[in-house]
Amino acid sequence: MDAIGRKWQCGTLQLDFVLPERLDAHYIAEDGSKQRPVMLHRAILGSMERFIGMLIENYAGKLPLWLAPVQTVVTTITSEADDYARDVHKRLTDLGIRAELDLRNEKINKKIRDHSLEKSQVILVVGGREASEQTVALRRMDGKNQEILPLDDAVSRIYDECKSPLDK
Repeated sequence: MDAIGRKWQCGTLQLDFVLPERLDAHYIAEDGSKQRPVMLHRAILGSMERFIGMLIENYAGKLPLWLAPVQTVVTTITSEADDYARDVHKRLTDLGIRAELDLRNEKINKKIRDHSLEKSQVILVVGGREASEQTVALRRMDGKNQEILPLDDAVSRIYDECKSPLDK
């Protein structure tokens, strides 16, 4: 069932009578006769594209943080904080966190709106004050509130949240 209640079929098992003939596949039966096999095609999760489509539908586009293609975005309020934003971005990517860096010369509200529409779940906003205090403003897609955290605490929290359930 996806996020709006639709049922999806995942796995398939198909009998193929045509491909063995095209491949001229055969086997020798117990009685010594040459026989044409029937091929079985199976896909536990369907095609990869169908499976990804089901995942996106299931989560209504808001993939779990550990599965999201982009796990966090670092963006700036002013260009004064670009160097600090690069440092924050590097710390995240050095830990294997899939992070993007947004240094566009746009107003912060536009940047946040753009990333929210892209379903970026964690947005780290930095400006002059955050740079001088070594903090970040952490915003989440599902909430309007943001919290100011020391950089080390924010990186540690994001790192823990980005771990696969298999790694926990």
